[in-house]
Amino acid sequence: MTTLLYTHPVCFDHITPPGHPEQVARLEAIETALSASVFQSLIRHEPPVASLDHVRLGHSRAYFERLENAQPVEGWAQLDGDTFMAPGSFEAALRAIGGNIDAVDRVMSGDAQNAFVACRPPGHHAEKATPMGFCLFSTVAIAAIEAANTHSLDRIAVLDFDVHHGNGTQDVLWHESRVRFVSSHQMPLYPGSGGIHQKGAFGQVINIPLEEATGGEVMQEAWEKVISEEIEPYEPQLVLVSAGFDAHRRDPLAGLQWETEDFAWLAHRICDLADKCCDGRVVSSLEGGYDLQALGDSVGAYVNVMMERGA
Repeated sequence: MTTLLYTHPVCFDHITPPGHPEQVARLEAIETALSASVFQSLIRHEPPVASLDHVRLGHSRAYFERLENAQPVEGWAQLDGDTFMAPGSFEAALRAIGGNIDAVDRVMSGDAQNAFVACRPPGHHAEKATPMGFCLFSTVAIAAIEAANTHSLDRIAVLDFDVHHGNGTQDVLWHESRVRFVSSHQMPLYPGSGGIHQKGAFGQVINIPLEEATGGEVMQEAWEKVISEEIEPYEPQLVLVSAGFDAHRRDPLAGLQWETEDFAWLAHRICDLADKCCDGRVVSSLEGGYDLQALGDSVGAYVNVMMERGA
């Protein structure tokens, strides 16, 4: 079995204004990290463009057309205080969705053990009707619903360890009984949601608020408890991951104190869960991470574990 890596040149065309943290250099840092010899066995794929039908699993046609029409011919279009579109942004966001869907199909068919989708813009803040937090479409939530529909799944786990709450994923999956969503995140912090009282229409949403300065030991205890008590008994048929790396102690946008090794621990624990419940099937999608060195190091550590476990 193998590990797949998805990325596409158009993801470099999603250009944000100077000084914006969600910048092209993020993918450049990841490409540099994954160019090391240890990653030579990664099977690299270009993600396809998702269709309108795919997008409508999480958003309306009107929302799709709104973003399509908002894309500028040159320069930037500003959608909110920190979310921008450039001439390549719309296709890049569609390829992020398409990469996740294609990865799920290949992992479900047994062509690969797991996959990492290194595309941008990220997706977990995009709500049904609102682009926000650097995100245009709710990428992983759409992939989860498509997986449930296409592969007749009724128990999918979506795990989000980005430092910010996955409010968009939660919004899109709020009434989705076939998906259990878990998010750990610093609180208080943008976007201000993610309290433990937010449980979803079927009690299928689990939020793990973490105080500022929380380190890896507390994080590991929290995730171990949720996985062992809530997710393993659920017996997911597929595990999807919103893989944000901005809980690293070096990240400029938040205040958690995780180390690079903590992301390797998460990868091992997620693989343990998947090995136990669903033949090791894991698809991870890039979300945040804004210190370039920490991002490259942490993605490398995470993907290296996925390769070891997928061998």
